[in-house]
Amino acid sequence: MRRSLGREFLNAPNAITLTRIAMIPVFLWFTYHESRVDSFIAALVYAVTGATDFLDGWVARRKNLVTVIGKFLDPLADKLIVMAALVMLVHLGRVAAWVVIVIMAREFIVTGLRTIAMSEGMVIAAGQEGKHKTAFQVASITFLLLHYTYPIDAVFFSFDLDANRVGTWLLYISLFYSVWSAVKYFAAFIDAIYRAPASSPHDADARRGDRPAHAGETPPRGTAAEPGVRR
Repeated sequence: MRRSLGREFLNAPNAITLTRIAMIPVFLWFTYHESRVDSFIAALVYAVTGATDFLDGWVARRKNLVTVIGKFLDPLADKLIVMAALVMLVHLGRVAAWVVIVIMAREFIVTGLRTIAMSEGMVIAAGQEGKHKTAFQVASITFLLLHYTYPIDAVFFSFDLDANRVGTWLLYISLFYSVWSAVKYFAAFIDAIYRAPASSPHDADARRGDRPAHAGETPPRGTAAEPGVRR
């Protein structure tokens, strides 16, 4: 059946993804107008937007609505939501710029490696570290958007919750998982591309860029015609 861009855009999972992208200016607007109420609304909108990361993919698999545009939009939405929030937090002085630079560099590196692996016909699965990174990122940014100190009165204890400090520590934890997951992905990429055993001599020649000589052909210059002949 012929693909229809309009039909793919309007299906349920892609509509959820587009809604998540449309929520970016909403929580950015409330974040920019610093007040306790606006910060609370911004944190709530971001938490819902970040927590629904799995929803569009789950609906797509459940209803068999996996599309090309969806494969593009889903990871794009995740990165836009995180990067937009972090850039605004840097602007407000709540996050150090170098932290965001490291996080963005990690995303570019992993995306580039994944693209190269796919061009070689390989799929390198993401590890648990990447999932931990995402969870801590959502939690840390939520607390950083919440920003203010809130008194917590429980039944047996009470304390003041410094949302900005909690968010900062959670962000450093997510930064650790970001770097760790990138290192592990890079190691898996090296193993898959350069250390994987060739399935046949022809595959080994193809990896080196060589072509096996057929009978009657003269071996290329700089190669041995038969074993034991010096090059």
